[in-house]
Amino acid sequence: MINSNYRKKITDNWFSFLQVQICKEFEFLENNKFRFTKRDWKKKKDNEGGGTSFLLSGGKIFDKVGVNKSTVSGIFPKKFRSSILGAEKKGTYWASGVSVVAHMKNPKIPAIHFNTRFIITSKEWFGGGMDATPSYKDDKEEKIIHDNLKKVCLKNKKNYRKYKNWCDKYFYLPHRKESRGIGGIFFDYETKNWINNFKFVRDLGLAFIDISNKVISRKKKLKWTKKDKQKQLLKRGRYVEFNLLYDRGTKFGLNSGGNVESILMSLPPDAKWK
Repeated sequence: MINSNYRKKITDNWFSFLQVQICKEFEFLENNKFRFTKRDWKKKKDNEGGGTSFLLSGGKIFDKVGVNKSTVSGIFPKKFRSSILGAEKKGTYWASGVSVVAHMKNPKIPAIHFNTRFIITSKEWFGGGMDATPSYKDDKEEKIIHDNLKKVCLKNKKNYRKYKNWCDKYFYLPHRKESRGIGGIFFDYETKNWINNFKFVRDLGLAFIDISNKVISRKKKLKWTKKDKQKQLLKRGRYVEFNLLYDRGTKFGLNSGGNVESILMSLPPDAKWK
């Protein structure tokens, strides 16, 4: 019987498996010469779970990439409950997910972000997405990313256009009046048909690995200049602004007693402002 405990266990196992696969693939892209370091953390109350963070820094491909997985539970602060589906009254929650942010050494390769999660309050739902933030326009690269994400959506009978528009709207900096990057897909509150939604989340996780490989492999040998790097650092500044001012995941993590170092692992190692 697929009850709530079964759904918790199987999603938790999937996110752990996916985290390991992503790390293996990224180490392979580094020719296994640079390795992730692992750090486990727990919430203050042991029975409320914790997570595992993998970090790779200073590689030939990755300036910094974090691959986080956590499974946590507890009670949201009262002031935060109204912003979470099904948490308005009691504020209790259980959440499991994996998130990835990759900042590249070569400024001609875009920063890549991915996450998928399963959350239980008085409701249950999946959320997540994938998007890219380049500092250089590349129409072919944009097409590769969007075509592959569209393929995953169509395969799972999901509304690609809706998810793409949601992503464009979400990853927007109102104070700058500009988009963070070239978008991708973003979805939340997928409450219906758990089996189909779980399959979609698994397919998207595997597609993320494939898309990342394609994007990185076609550009990893391109030469770049200091001027290219300066342009990337300015774009990273926008990334920092979005994550600290608007990102839901950052707010969720900080309000659910998550590990601060893991939550802020998404920030680049260097950034610049004019």
